[in-house]
Amino acid sequence: MIVELGHFALVLAAVVAVLQMFFPLVGATRRWPAWMAVADPAAVAQFLLAAIAFGALVWAFVTSDFSLRVVIANSHTAKPLIYKISGTWGNHEGSMLLWVLVLAAFGAAVSVFGSALPPTLKARVLGVQAMIGVAFYAFILFTSNPFERVPFPPMNGQDLNPLLQDPGLAFHPPFLYLGYVGLSVCFSFAAAALLEGRVDAAWARWVRPWTLAAWVFLTIGIALGSWWAYYELGWGGFWFWDPVENASFMPWLIAAALLHSAIVVEKRESLKSWTILLAILAFGFSLIGTFIVRSGVLTSVHAFANDPERGVFILAILAAALGGSLTLFALRAPAMQARGVFGMVSRESALLLNNVLLAVSSFVVFVGTVWPLAAELFFARKLSVGAPFFNVAFTPFMVAIAIVLPVGAILPWKRGRIRRALWQLRHALILALALGALAWAVQTGRSALGPIGVALGAWLVSGAAVDLFLRTGRGRLVERLRRLGRLPRGDWGRGLAHAGLGIVIFAIAGLLAWQKEDIRVLKVGESFTLGAYTLTLENVHEVEGPNYVATEGIFRLERDGKVLDRLRPQKRIYPVAGMPTTEAAIDQSLLRDVYVVIGDRQAEGGWAIRSYIKPFADWIWMGAIIMALGGLLSLSDRRIRVATAAARRPPAAGVPAE
Repeated sequence: MIVELGHFALVLAAVVAVLQMFFPLVGATRRWPAWMAVADPAAVAQFLLAAIAFGALVWAFVTSDFSLRVVIANSHTAKPLIYKISGTWGNHEGSMLLWVLVLAAFGAAVSVFGSALPPTLKARVLGVQAMIGVAFYAFILFTSNPFERVPFPPMNGQDLNPLLQDPGLAFHPPFLYLGYVGLSVCFSFAAAALLEGRVDAAWARWVRPWTLAAWVFLTIGIALGSWWAYYELGWGGFWFWDPVENASFMPWLIAAALLHSAIVVEKRESLKSWTILLAILAFGFSLIGTFIVRSGVLTSVHAFANDPERGVFILAILAAALGGSLTLFALRAPAMQARGVFGMVSRESALLLNNVLLAVSSFVVFVGTVWPLAAELFFARKLSVGAPFFNVAFTPFMVAIAIVLPVGAILPWKRGRIRRALWQLRHALILALALGALAWAVQTGRSALGPIGVALGAWLVSGAAVDLFLRTGRGRLVERLRRLGRLPRGDWGRGLAHAGLGIVIFAIAGLLAWQKEDIRVLKVGESFTLGAYTLTLENVHEVEGPNYVATEGIFRLERDGKVLDRLRPQKRIYPVAGMPTTEAAIDQSLLRDVYVVIGDRQAEGGWAIRSYIKPFADWIWMGAIIMALGGLLSLSDRRIRVATAAARRPPAAGVPAE
């Protein structure tokens, strides 16, 4: 009965989405208030119905209702409760239901928190949001129905993919969807602005919090996925340039560009067309990611589906969304003239350069991701584009962004001087160069990667600190330090986000430059040296989990004769799925991880052992957390979160630059 209720709620949500699409858009065109007013209750009702449908599917997984095809394929009675729940979205059908739930949630949020929006703009935003929803409700109901029953239910299911039975992967997809789908609001605002033919500072102020929220969720989701890949896959890496990883990284880059571009529109009424285009592309890359994950055109360790029919449907949605919006953009863009004029050296120019670098870097990732498909389609050649290409092609853009960011943050609006900005940043520059030189002097190898990463990371972190300090004005040092605490949260959030990026860059460069690796066959009782540490294999035995059996090694980790830890890596087998997984054992500390993986038993009686020393590994995720916290802090700033001041302006006037 609950399953039927969920199915009915899903169908009803699709019907409500059709009404939400039709009446507000027609009402906004005709200036009919009653028709436009349909948008608010429809958005809330659609969210509630989608929530009921999703709740019913969660209930089916928790209670192991094996009359549903999706539960049979992705659950098992012996599976822990947390993975029964996460199994709801650990498959194609359930994840698409989560997709439309998040889409409806953002529409309802615009309805609830958008009371200050002009009625026509709000009606169009919610109408476009519903239009996206209609497309995906149709996709779910016609090709991916999660409530499809089987005539003869089995006694048990086939279990969830063992790689997904992990805390990191339990929460990774929801955060990614909050980011992916959150960018739909930016797309809806862009389409609504094009329909109205007006983009001004007020529009930019309205779109910024939604972009910021989506970017924060994407940051958290990507960080969780990277963390999972680091300890779960057993390869010791944090990023593999996998197509699915790239599918989330591309919209993150474009969303970052959109955030900075919207600031220019808000403050200076410039870059209007460019900002609208970024809003379209941000959600467009989200749809491209959805296509990559679900069409099967590109192979990935964590793709959801391999069904050409579903891929064609998503491709049609992508073509309609991007084709329609870009056509509308081509028709209306010439009318969006910029008012603000700025010099070559100014904050506007720095933000524009930042935008170009982020957009081009995203395009580089896109080309590297789809090139194997293009080569096979047009040239009948099977190619593999891996980390070497991405590292060489992508890294220069990140280096350029890191160099420009602190300078651009302190340049004045309209016109500035590079010499003055560099003078203000002289202490940060000296510190960065000194730390880079120190790293070069003490490292044992000749690679420049580590010192460059140290210098860039220090430059970003100290540059963010200088930016905050300069905002305290003039006066005695004690007074300026007191003013730091009274700075707007938006300023602190920006500083934290830039500093977090610096920490990530430093950590990645340090890990890649200074890590140590050892691969060998080891017998019980034998020891080996890894850097300054000694690892001894004390025992290997079998352990049994709730739905798996594992071979577990016990390693004694020592330094200078002192026992630091006992590491217990596992190689698990999930009998139902018949699939092995690797569980790395990691001794973590602030400056390094000792990382151990146990492999298969060898013919001569020993075990294949892979071990690493990973310097500054945890700093990668610490930096990502700091970036996300910076975004949340900025989002809590009332100036960014609420557009009340902008809404009180006459519609034709917009908001003057501050």
